Amino acid sequence: MRRLEVQVDTFPIRGAFTISRGSKTKAEVITVRLTEGAATGWAESVPYGRYGETLESVAAQIEAIRPRLEAGCTRAEVGRLLPAGAARNAVDCALWDLEARQNGVPVWELAGLQEPRPVTTAYTLSLGTPEAMAEAARRAPGTDLLKLKLGGEQDLNRLRAVREAAPHARLIVDANEGWDFDTLERLAPRCAELGVVLIEQPLPATADQVLTRGRYPVSICADESCHTAADIDRLADRYDAVNIKLDKTGGLTEALHTLERARSHDMTIMVGCMVGSSLAMAPAVLLTPYATFVDLDGPLLLDADRTPSLCYQRGQIIPDRTGLWG
Repeated sequence: MRRLEVQVDTFPIRGAFTISRGSKTKAEVITVRLTEGAATGWAESVPYGRYGETLESVAAQIEAIRPRLEAGCTRAEVGRLLPAGAARNAVDCALWDLEARQNGVPVWELAGLQEPRPVTTAYTLSLGTPEAMAEAARRAPGTDLLKLKLGGEQDLNRLRAVREAAPHARLIVDANEGWDFDTLERLAPRCAELGVVLIEQPLPATADQVLTRGRYPVSICADESCHTAADIDRLADRYDAVNIKLDKTGGLTEALHTLERARSHDMTIMVGCMVGSSLAMAPAVLLTPYATFVDLDGPLLLDADRTPSLCYQRGQIIPDRTGLWG
């Protein structure tokens, strides 16, 4: 018999995290623990208002399947009981962790994946004035990959200011659905001139049918437009790349299916995250051997992380050896 625990944890953000849709000063997450015998598996998810999720709604989804979880249901059953999203992510990843601890085998090996190695993560610069974003770029913690949150009239000035402040960095631009088609047509060539290597979700997910893969001098990456493997076939002719996030796929299990489908279309892979602790990042690290771009910087944006935590050294994630997860 298993025992399920569900709780809310809060992590203050260093300053504020601002994108085109708004700003927040704390990361509020759902933590799930599943105990069976002497072993406990745990995981974290981040409810996201963009998809109609709240802390209360995600916790209620998990509580609704408590009897099935405590009776021993499998990851496959969870995939049928819960929709893609934060609730399923927390449960799915906790089940992976529980199985790994019960068998003394790491999750990457259970899943038939490559062993993760140290990998460079992007560091995100919140949307702000050009001057503020330039200063944030100068203070970035050692990485050569910066991700700029854009979505306003001064976007080209912001980009130029960051480029001047970090002349050797690779740049990712993320508009979070904040541009229209004319803005993309105007700014994509300027992005290429300024050394941008990826433009993430420039258009609203409901308006991306105007995109054509390969049209622009910078690769265009789907984020809000893509949740699960079922979305890939529809998007493969629109986007050059896809950002896989476990809070969208509903866990590692579906993330692996999404990865496989995207690779079958020769799409570039990005592994991303919501703002959460190391516990939210750890399962996503397993996808990094297959990714061209990694954006798992959530803990770097927090005032304090969990203990134990992932190891970040000069812009690199050092795979977990602390027993945090998996």
